[in-house]
Amino acid sequence: MNKSIVLLSGGMDSATALSIAKSKRLSCYALTINYGQKHSTEIEKAKLIANHFQVIEHKIIEIDLTVFGGSALTDKSIDIPENESQGIPVTYVPARNTIFFSLSLAWAEVIGANSIYSGVNAIDYSGYPDCRPEYIEAMQGLVNLATKATVEGNSIAIEAPLLSMNKIDIIKNGIENDVDFSKTVSCYQLTKQSKSCGVCDSCRIRLKAFEELNLIDRIEYV
Repeated sequence: MNKSIVLLSGGMDSATALSIAKSKRLSCYALTINYGQKHSTEIEKAKLIANHFQVIEHKIIEIDLTVFGGSALTDKSIDIPENESQGIPVTYVPARNTIFFSLSLAWAEVIGANSIYSGVNAIDYSGYPDCRPEYIEAMQGLVNLATKATVEGNSIAIEAPLLSMNKIDIIKNGIENDVDFSKTVSCYQLTKQSKSCGVCDSCRIRLKAFEELNLIDRIEYV
């Protein structure tokens, strides 16, 4: 059975990406990065999701991106925006996906995985540059050049199955593949209160999709 590394944040997109990998009967290994994000509650959600889908192994790696800051998610001096903004928002974490893919690639080489699954999405998202199709294409090119496995003739595919889906399609796909969205979290401010804020960029996108599907009871904000 082919092996796959799945980048698992604890959010709805990565949970759906994992469910798709499982539906393809891949042996899934989940990788979660605790990078000093303010919404660290997502780490606990990732554990629930990994357990729900019975991954072979779930690694949680700590890498402190707060030493650089530069994002509302990693810098205490920058507030999480509660209104829609223009351009790339301050919640963008510099080079985050590149760092995550690099770590997952290292693990993929070690265990002989054939693919790396990510929940990156270029439709209903916040405009992050490392969630675009051309970024994924460039990352695949890097993988093809940079590893012992690929130089020796093997392949490691970067899989981004949600790339062209909107949030409604992601939710439908997740439900079809047994995602329990009550085990996921999207809020960037959840550590500040007992319930998700409902007003940050991530919450707004999530809530709108569930409301349009009349499935608001499925999200169970904690």
